[in-house]
Amino acid sequence: MLYQRSSALFKEAEKYIPGGVNSPVRAFKAVGGTPIFAKSAKGAYVFDEDGNRYIDYISSWGPMILGHAFEPVVNAVIAKAKDGTSYGMPTEIETKIAKLAVEMVPNIDKIRFVNSGTEACMSAVRLARGFTDRDKIIKFAGCYHGHSDSFLIEAGSGAVTFGSPNSPGVTQNTAKDTLMAIYNDIDSVKTLIEANANEISCIIIEPVAGNMGCIPPKKNFLKQLRTLCDAHNILLVFDEVMTGFRLAKGGVQELYGVNADIVCFGKVIGGGLPVGAFAARDEIMQHLAPLGSVYQGGTLSGNPLAMAAGLAMLETIAEDQELFKRLADKTEYLHKGCAKALNKHKIPHVINREGSMISIHFTIGEVVDFKTAALGNNERFKQFFHGMLAEGVYLPPSAFESYFLNDALSYEDLDATIKAVEKVASTL
Repeated sequence: MLYQRSSALFKEAEKYIPGGVNSPVRAFKAVGGTPIFAKSAKGAYVFDEDGNRYIDYISSWGPMILGHAFEPVVNAVIAKAKDGTSYGMPTEIETKIAKLAVEMVPNIDKIRFVNSGTEACMSAVRLARGFTDRDKIIKFAGCYHGHSDSFLIEAGSGAVTFGSPNSPGVTQNTAKDTLMAIYNDIDSVKTLIEANANEISCIIIEPVAGNMGCIPPKKNFLKQLRTLCDAHNILLVFDEVMTGFRLAKGGVQELYGVNADIVCFGKVIGGGLPVGAFAARDEIMQHLAPLGSVYQGGTLSGNPLAMAAGLAMLETIAEDQELFKRLADKTEYLHKGCAKALNKHKIPHVINREGSMISIHFTIGEVVDFKTAALGNNERFKQFFHGMLAEGVYLPPSAFESYFLNDALSYEDLDATIKAVEKVASTL
């Protein structure tokens, strides 16, 4: 494939935008080469500035669960834009989407809309601290909750030590309140709780991880977290920015039968526009301004265009009784086809999946946390990524990101993808 237009656009972008991109993963630093510049997208496909077509497996990192340019969403946005794009005042459509979300998701009474998943997680932690009057949080290595200071922390020298900043600009005082646990390791959580009795406000987790590749929770892990939180008066926060309305109508809470105290949303809930949200029971949400003293606000929160897109998306999902089965069936089909192709050429790999999330790890042995995910052969992944790109298949340009399938993908698309995997595997 030719990428002349994309290459030229990237050089121009680098003059005015740091690194030429507005989000780091887009820069292809993890895989090498020049980023592909998208021009348009429809259904299961993205088209670049050079006219190349790709079968898309990032779905804008999750929100395009029904496919790109989904007509009801597009029509809703166009109609709403004709009435104005922002008011800074309450609108009826905010209540409509809030009511629908509360009806779809277990264990929430009220929801507050914000502008991104980062903002949702940041606000959820502030609310948890305000509700419990405690400062510390527990997060898990490899789980990404946005770029708020509290979340940009890596593990220290031992399981009970304070974290250290993982990015310049994050202060030591911020880092000391973030404790790092190991995903799928309940003992690591117990150790942190024992060492920080009555100081922990919440545990925040991607209940199905998507930022170290797709890593589902081990059996009973989420239930064990729930039990620990109940025993120590700690709030359990599910970051369902990726999984909410994607793995089930009610997200992971419904799928695994485990209730969280606060749930964060993004991606699908915005229908492709910048939207995030956090939700909880009345007793927690009443601490949020203007009802309570925990402040959160935003001029563009509840933006009418974003609410229109999100409402059209959620209404379709709520009405489509077979959506999640179709997506899971397609993902299983892709899993089996890719595994067969890789095994044929004796390429060591592990494939994880949950619902419509899936990832291929070029490693030996199960991948259950960040440490085991990091054992993957990154050089092989780079070759695989560029090989698939040349075959017209767009995968996440990082070994630590989940693939996201969308409902517009046909079995012909899946067969073409599997055929590409076999061809690329023969060159690895």
